[in-house]
Amino acid sequence: MSDGAGGVSDGAGGVSDGAGGAIAVGSPAALADAVGRTATSDWFEITQERIAAFADATEDHQWIHLDAEKAAAGPFGSTIAHGYLTLSLLSHLASPLVSLGGAAMVMNYGLDRLRFLAPVPAGSRVRARTEILSAEPTSRGVRLACEVTVEIEGSAKPALVAHTLSLYVPDD
Repeated sequence: MSDGAGGVSDGAGGVSDGAGGAIAVGSPAALADAVGRTATSDWFEITQERIAAFADATEDHQWIHLDAEKAAAGPFGSTIAHGYLTLSLLSHLASPLVSLGGAAMVMNYGLDRLRFLAPVPAGSRVRARTEILSAEPTSRGVRLACEVTVEIEGSAKPALVAHTLSLYVPDD
């Protein structure tokens, strides 16, 4: 989660809803005021080319990801994205949903929970819905916990749900 999401601060270091649904926060200290807020990203297409590139990058060339003919007769009816490909897109999908001023940097702090709930067919579109769960001051900044749900367009079941952690380090 980073600056540049299109959201606007209220100018007083607080929280406001920005254009495009981003949650705008004026400073790391104001993250506590954003607990309970949600934002949703734009749709993003998962192309077969992206799936193939991820397979090459990770050396995971399983047929359910790459062999369209065999996958059409398989359990999902088409090739599907790797679960870790969908997870790796959280930076792209969810980061712009919180726009933050007054931070020297934002660090990925990890995950508390992750569940893959539904396959993402090649050619489908996904988006992230983020809810801020908590913002806890630490000696290095503010640790933000969010629940991020990656939705699949046209599907009642999400691709994944993750509890993410980020550390917002304030400007000194």
